[in-house]
This record gives sequence, structure tokens and C-alpha cells, in this order.
Amino acid sequence: MKQLPHCIFNSPREAPQMDPNYDGRSLFPRQAFFPMAGVKDGWTKLARHLKAEIDPDMIEAYRGTVSLPFKPGEHERVAVKIVDDRGVESLKIIQLTQTERG
Repeated sequence: MKQLPHCIFNSPREAPQMDPNYDGRSLFPRQAFFPMAGVKDGWTKLARHLKAEIDPDMIEAYRGTVSLPFKPGEHERVAVKIVDDRGVESLKIIQLTQTERG
């Protein structure tokens, strides 16, 4: 199975969660993004509250609007759940093509 480069999320006002192995029933996000989070918000704020050390490069990666590269799972579906700044949720399910599956 080949590795897909990334998903691109359209709006910096959304908080996307991505499951690269969606089974059709339960969303299990493997990547979550907080693109509208500022320097003192999002992952940085979480690290401070947990009193944990988080890799600053990873914080930057998850602050953006492009996912990290991922390998599709056995279910051959990717699900992206979007929650906007008003709390409105939507779910997009993408069935992978033969080319994308490798």
C-alpha cells in the first residue's frame, strides 16, 4: 500500500480530524489540526497545561491546514471530520481509488 502525501483543509477557521482507516462506523482520528490557533493557543496551550514537552516542529505541523503524509488503512476509506469555530460538525468520507491504494 502506498503512502499518500497529504490532505489539504480549505479553511483556517476549521479544526479538522482525519482517520486514514475509516471503518464506516467509528471515527478514530490519527491526526487533528488547530489551524486557527495562535502561538499561545492550540497545541502550545495543551503542552503548557499538561506540563509536557512537545516537539515545536510537530506543533507547527499540526497548526497548519495540510495533513502529514499517511498510509491508507485496510478499509480503503479516509474520513475527515470538520468542526468549525461555531461548533458545527461535518464529515467527509473519501473512498480511495485503486491508484491511491497502490
